[in-house]
Amino acid sequence: MLVLQWNREVKFGVPTHHAGGNRDIADERLVERVAAGDRLAMEVLYARHHLRIYRFLLRLVNDAPTAEDLTSDVFLDVWKQADRFERRSQVSTWMLSIARYKAMSALRSRTNDPLNDEIVTKIPDSADTPEVMVQKQNEGTVLRQCLTQLSPAHREVIDLVYYHEKSIAEVAEIIGAPPNTVKTRMFHARKRVAALLDARGFDAAA
Repeated sequence: MLVLQWNREVKFGVPTHHAGGNRDIADERLVERVAAGDRLAMEVLYARHHLRIYRFLLRLVNDAPTAEDLTSDVFLDVWKQADRFERRSQVSTWMLSIARYKAMSALRSRTNDPLNDEIVTKIPDSADTPEVMVQKQNEGTVLRQCLTQLSPAHREVIDLVYYHEKSIAEVAEIIGAPPNTVKTRMFHARKRVAALLDARGFDAAA
């Protein structure tokens, strides 16, 4: 996380304070202000979304330093391309699309290895207290292990739907596939996860 913070200061030239008091500003309004060159708006947008963008990238590239670099690149693109945002989707969907494109470009140069679950379990969520984080890690360990056994395409749609709360239409936009393809992948991914959980003695419905 320190690398991300340092990269942000170097690339955007913005301070690391003031972000906490701007939670009421809509993402779309922030992007408008970023397009006008507002560095504070860029700081708020970064503080609000960088962790989940990083986690999404980490699940795709399975390498923490690469995910950190790509996260910085995503927000650099947001800074440069904010005037191109057309409000046809949520800001988070737009950023995840940028992130996925960068991750796919990075993965073309190497084999897509299985996700290292140990890395993911150590990533904190800034919205949780330490007690909640521990509870989630304990309860989610088995599920995360099951997700690592999915194909990259199936793991991706599960990640976007359940971790980023994206609709089928939004996932289709992010991955560049028809909604029916997303639905098919979701069906097979959920079926596979249910089978893996059942084999470990867990109730998939729970």
